[in-house]
Parts: sequence; structure tokens; C-alpha cells
Amino acid sequence: ISMQSGSWFEQTDDNVSLELASSAREPRLNPWDVVLCVSGTVISCENAIVVAIIFYTPALRTPMFLLIGSLATADLLAGLGLIVHFVFLYCIRSEAVDLITVGLLVTSFTASVGSLLAITIDRYLSLYNALTYYSERTVTRTYIMLILTWGVSICLGLLPVMGWNCLKDVSSCSIVKPLTKNNVVILSVSFFMVFAVMLQLYTQICKIVCRHAHQIALQRHFLSTSHYVTTRKGISTLAVILGTFASCWLPFSIYCLLGDYTYPSLYTYITLLPAIYNSMINPVIYAFRNQEIQKVLWAACCGCASSKMSCRSRSPSDV
Repeated sequence: ISMQSGSWFEQTDDNVSLELASSAREPRLNPWDVVLCVSGTVISCENAIVVAIIFYTPALRTPMFLLIGSLATADLLAGLGLIVHFVFLYCIRSEAVDLITVGLLVTSFTASVGSLLAITIDRYLSLYNALTYYSERTVTRTYIMLILTWGVSICLGLLPVMGWNCLKDVSSCSIVKPLTKNNVVILSVSFFMVFAVMLQLYTQICKIVCRHAHQIALQRHFLSTSHYVTTRKGISTLAVILGTFASCWLPFSIYCLLGDYTYPSLYTYITLLPAIYNSMINPVIYAFRNQEIQKVLWAACCGCASSKMSCRSRSPSDV
């Protein structure tokens, strides 16, 4: 009897160990991960449309649309990275895959923020140097900004893959495993620097717009109300652009500086989602509001461009 009972206990222990091993291989489905995957799908679809329009339309090969295409490409990669992260998280558990996925997400989101900065610089220069904007110098400057943006982004994305991670030292982990606390701090400080530059540039753009509106009102003898309406419209547009960017990325950046690996993962998901939704909002703000892109969409969906749409060439400051 004792031998039989002993064998029964051994079988029970084996069953328990098998169940634990199975649960370790197949983690429970996290609703937050599902939300991230669905968000990544929407982001990928939106930005894939923008990339396809710019790539297959020769008329949209200007510096302004190259920067918008860079932003859409970065957001597209971010969406694909979220989908790949979900698939490998519940299908293939591998440290190498985790590092590659995190590296892709860091590269794409960094390139997205960098592209937003490049678009802001381009808008400022289109107003500050309006007479010399349409020149070969602008094209060269655009390519330089794109090379710097993607070069820095790829370098930051390669850091976890090249060994700067916390897989061997859990105490150095940040709120986003396997990124280290120092790595996340560098990314957060870089964001605050980008945000400060964008805030300064948009402030200068606002001043230029107000000054131009006032000069036009004086030359054409417009009523003062017309001047205020034009100025208010320009300021409100800039406020929406900058406010959206800040509200999406500031919570996550601040939490990266304050939190560590001991904090509940719920806080990470709550602050990360707005940052991800910025990639969902970017196509609406920077691409779908553009009349040239709207005409291509109308032509693709309806077979003809809307006759009500203006065909004039627009400058970056109009977008």
C-alpha cells in the first residue's frame, strides 16, 4: 500500500509539473496585449495607405511629402512591430525574438518622433525662408534630416540587440522589459529635447503667421475681425498639432523616468497606449488633411477626383 501510495504521489507531482510547464509555455491571454495588437493593425492599415499613395504618385515626390512619407513609414513599422510582438509573445517564447521586437519598436517610434521634428523644421523654414524654399538646397536638407533621423533611430534600436538589456540583471530593468532603466531614461530625455525644440519652432511659426496675417490685412484693408479670424485659425491649428503630440507622449515619457520594473504593468499599459495612438492620429493630421493626398484617395475610391478640390500647390506651412 505504501508503495502504491508513493507511486500515486509521484504521478501527481509529475502531472502538476507538466501543468506548470504547459502554463509557462502558453501564457494567459492579456486583454491589454489584444488592445495593442488591434491598435497596431489599425495603425498599419492607415499608414500603409499613406505610404502607397506617396510611393505610387510621382507628383508627391517633393521634400514635404518625403517627410510625411518618412513619418508614415515609421508609424507603419510601429504598427507591424506591435502585431509581431503579440504573435511571438503567445506563439514563440524566445529572448532573441523579444530583443528584435523591442529593437524594432524603439527604432520605429524614435523615427516617428524624429520625423515629426523634421516636419516642424521644414514648416518653419518654409515660412522663414519663403523665397528660397523651393530650391535644391531644400532637397539636400530634407535628405540630410531623413538620414540623421533614421540613422539615430536604428542605432537606438540596435542597443538592446547588441547587449544593452536587462535579461541577465533583472534589477536594472525598466518598465519596458528587456530595456534597461538607463536606456529608457536616454529615450525619455531625448523626447523632452525634441518636444522643447518643437515648442520653440511652433512658437516662432505662430509669430510669423500672426505677422503675415497682419501685413495682409493692412495691404488689402481688411477689417480687423478678418485679421483676428485668420490669426486664430492658424494658432488653433498649431495648438492642435503640438497639443496632440504632447498629450500622447508626455505621460509615457514622465512615467519612464519615475517608474521601474517593480511597478505594476497596468501603469505601463495605461501610459503607453496614448503614445501608440499618436501613430494612429498622425496620418489624419499630416496626410489625410492634405488636398493632394485627398485627390488621390478620391481618384482611387471613386475613379475621379472631386471637382471641388483645389489644384494649387501647397507649401508645408499649409499642411
